[in-house]
Amino acid sequence: MPLNDALTAFLAEMAAQGVKPIHESTPDEVRGLTAGLAELYGTGPDMERVEDTTIPVDGESIAARILVPTSSPRGVFIYYHGGGWVIGGNIEEFDTLGRKLAARTNCAVVLVDYRLAPEHRYPVAADDSYAALEWVHAHLADIAGGTVPIIVGGDSAGGNLAAVVANRPVVPVCFQALVYPCTDARMGHHSYVENASGYSLTPSGMRWFYDHYLSGADGSPDDPRVSPLLEDDARIASAPSAIVVTAEYDPLRDEGAAYATRLAEAGVATTHVHFGGQIHGFVSMFGLLDDCRSAQAIVAEAVHTAFAKAG
Repeated sequence: MPLNDALTAFLAEMAAQGVKPIHESTPDEVRGLTAGLAELYGTGPDMERVEDTTIPVDGESIAARILVPTSSPRGVFIYYHGGGWVIGGNIEEFDTLGRKLAARTNCAVVLVDYRLAPEHRYPVAADDSYAALEWVHAHLADIAGGTVPIIVGGDSAGGNLAAVVANRPVVPVCFQALVYPCTDARMGHHSYVENASGYSLTPSGMRWFYDHYLSGADGSPDDPRVSPLLEDDARIASAPSAIVVTAEYDPLRDEGAAYATRLAEAGVATTHVHFGGQIHGFVSMFGLLDDCRSAQAIVAEAVHTAFAKAG
């Protein structure tokens, strides 16, 4: 399918502005660029309750935002943001997505501002994600008024963290929602070649992210807490049901599809939804794309289905 017309115009405008490629930038430069794209996110629906809080992690604390859409949320959806473990460390940047997910799923959404590389390399982001899961489980009554199911999800690097947590849960997880997740840090899938340039995220950009996340750290591309696709069979088979969203013009497309196949072949109830004509990051572009709303609706329906099957 041809690249979406609105995206074609957007990418041409970015190129005309001479925006420096990610792999030629510093983390602070890229963080400033993403913060400047706020107009693409739009505004989210009003919530019954919004609370900014902190979660203790390893002698420190990280920020979190709790978005509660109704007085009786059906579950708690822990959302880990994307950004290659390096960018996205501003809750306002994913507040709109969180509000829309809360409204569509009737779940309280907890946005987790995990610590970023290169200041905090692997396994800090993963450890923070586990800490957030345990904290939510301990505070279900405060967040949702009682014991309700927990869902984990995220986009890109956040999808990676959600998959890592779902494969090795420290408390029960009902469902996982993975939006163009990073699942294989070896970067060997054909979509890296097919989508090597022209679509915002590039293989050079992904290498830049992995270098900041892993260089000098204990992890490696072969570590299943870095590459969930390499997780052992028993952990994959015991993972919660899932939805995996992929985009046609995305270097991560094939590893996302491979992960959905691995889950399904292990007997995990899995829905794989592929969006033709779209690029990595499209699900947050509310002010630009209709498909981001479609993707949200599909994720929400998968959540409702998971609830129904769980009784």
